[in-house]
Amino acid sequence: MRLSAFTRFAACLCCAGALAFGASTVTTGNPGLKSAGALAVGPDGVLFVGDSAGGAIFALDVNDRATAKSTGKLEVAGVNDKIAAMLGTTADQIAINDIVVNPSSKNIYASVTRGKGADAMPVIVRIDPAGKISEVALDNIRHSSMTLPDKPQSDRQRMETITSIKYVDGKVLIAGLSNEEFSSSLRSIPYPFQDYAKAASIEMYHGSHGRFETNSPVRTFVPYEINHVKSILAAYTCTPLVKIPVSDLKAGSKVKGTTIAELGAGNRPLDMIVYQKGDKHFILMANSSRGVMKLAADNLETYQPITAHTEVAGVPYETIASLKGVEQLDKFDDANAVVLIGSGATKDLRTVPLP
Repeated sequence: MRLSAFTRFAACLCCAGALAFGASTVTTGNPGLKSAGALAVGPDGVLFVGDSAGGAIFALDVNDRATAKSTGKLEVAGVNDKIAAMLGTTADQIAINDIVVNPSSKNIYASVTRGKGADAMPVIVRIDPAGKISEVALDNIRHSSMTLPDKPQSDRQRMETITSIKYVDGKVLIAGLSNEEFSSSLRSIPYPFQDYAKAASIEMYHGSHGRFETNSPVRTFVPYEINHVKSILAAYTCTPLVKIPVSDLKAGSKVKGTTIAELGAGNRPLDMIVYQKGDKHFILMANSSRGVMKLAADNLETYQPITAHTEVAGVPYETIASLKGVEQLDKFDDANAVVLIGSGATKDLRTVPLP
């Protein structure tokens, strides 16, 4: 049976132990985050935090090495109101930027911005499987970091330096923008952090635009094995789905991804996961204006590359009518996802069965 990268990753977490910070320069203190956006969980429960404003990736030791005995259901109604109250403010003064699940402990982490403009401050929040919310104290935390030397310099691009993060097979994969001519990038950084030079620049064909593009960042991605090739499935605005072999992500290389689906214009992908039901694999993607899509993830190598103008083509999908207003999602366990659902000014955090 073919295993996705997520399946192998989950197995690796069990034996990573104290190696998580083994070769990194580790400091105890305040990491000095300038922003907190994309999140991922690595070995030994390490939390990776993308800091686009500072052009850096951080690894935080959040001391989360427990194994959950049972999961059950989770529902935190008005989670944004509760987080805001804990931070001494109101819900309209915070933004929840990303959520991620520690697959071992089932603790959920959220990256939050408190305040607006020059007064905005990054906060990391933990929600345990019982729904208890707490702030992760950053004043005296073990951490390591890597500054991205190829980060973009313009104000418009800088906040998209890091759009999505995953940890796979000993490397931190980072999507976003760089300062290269082809600014759309995927960075592959060994972890514990080591010297890093340049991102791989990504070119892909955008079917609804009818042209090759090099400046639109990957909005969200998942590692996935396609026909025994370790790959990235990357989703872009408006909404191409592109496959990219991980082996092509060499520093400074220019990579041409293969567009295997066009899922409709006027839409922004927000988050995506891969999961398995029986012997079949699926992709679940939350979108800004097209709801939650479920795509078959088997035999993706059989879809012909999209190289001509088209609106909807390639890998077919169905829209999950019961999941409306999903802003973020992650896999909670083998049977459930956790979703951040917006309903007007109120946002709820809950587990839902994988469709």
